[in-house]
Amino acid sequence: MGMSVGSASGEDEVMVEMNTTPLIDVMLVLLVTFIMTLPVQTHAVKLDMPRPNANPNKPLNPPAVVDLEVDFDGTILWNGNIVESYDQLARYLASVAAKDVQDEIHLRPNRLAKYDVVAKSLAIAQRLGVRKIGFVGNEAFLQ
Repeated sequence: MGMSVGSASGEDEVMVEMNTTPLIDVMLVLLVTFIMTLPVQTHAVKLDMPRPNANPNKPLNPPAVVDLEVDFDGTILWNGNIVESYDQLARYLASVAAKDVQDEIHLRPNRLAKYDVVAKSLAIAQRLGVRKIGFVGNEAFLQ
C-alpha cells in the first residue's frame, strides 16, 4: 500500500483515489450511537439480606467486650492479663461460648505479631463456638 504522489512526467493529473477518512468518522459515530441506544441488560444477583429487626431499638443489655491482644513476641493478653498457655485461652473462650448472649471479642494483633499465634487463637475460638469475634485496630496498618 503506497502513496501516489503523481506521475514522474510532471503532468498534472486528477487524483481519483477516494478519501476514506470522513467515511470512517461517520462509521464510528454510527457505531457509538448504536451502542448507546442498546437497552441496558440487567443481571439479577440474588442476595440473602438480613431481615429487618422488629425492634429497631438497641438490646437492653449490650454484650460485654473482651479485648484479646496478640503482642509482637507472641504474648496473648485477655483484657490486659497475660494468658500463659493455649489451654488457658481455651478455658477463657469456652466460658464466653457457654453464655446465652456471648461477649464480643475484639482481637487486636500487633503489626509484628506472628501469623501462627493469631491463627491458633482464631482456630480455638472457632472450635469452641465463639460467634462474636472481630479484628479491631486494622486502620493503623493502612499506612
